[in-house]
Amino acid sequence: MTIGGLLLAAGAGRRYGMPKALAVVPGDGELMVRHALRTLRDGDCDPIVVVLGAGAGRAPALPGAHVVINKEWRTGMGSSLRAGLAALPPQVDAVVVLLVDTPGITAEAVRRVGAGAGPATLRVATYGGDGGHPVLLGRDHWAGAAALAVGDVGARPYLAKHDVETVPCDDVSDGADLDVPHA
Repeated sequence: MTIGGLLLAAGAGRRYGMPKALAVVPGDGELMVRHALRTLRDGDCDPIVVVLGAGAGRAPALPGAHVVINKEWRTGMGSSLRAGLAALPPQVDAVVVLLVDTPGITAEAVRRVGAGAGPATLRVATYGGDGGHPVLLGRDHWAGAAALAVGDVGARPYLAKHDVETVPCDDVSDGADLDVPHA
């Protein structure tokens, strides 16, 4: 089975004060977009699609990734999910979806969520029992997830309507997202 990676990194980061893709991981010095791309790559995802939008013209080169520019990024995360799913090649059986503003997610969490996945698989990482990222969408679920990804929500409405396998990742990752810069 081929497990791809999909990095959603198109938002303006209004609460953050800048596009998060171009922000630096606190205490690390690496740009969030490069950090997240490395996490997917180290998590055995191939191919990887990165969806950029706000600030795309200032984004660094992202070797090894297929970059998609979401011209509709202002409409929210839903359009980025749709653009990213549409850009994945036909040999991909399932895709691990990661948000750019979750630098505490590790390659081990990506591997765990992606392990043995196929076209019918639907999984979500959990932290303290609550769903988070990464999320895995088997190809059989792409059309349905894309249809419900409207506004500033991604796959959440689709996941809520289906039986989702949960994958505890507390022991290997921190699933918190960075909404505001650290002081």
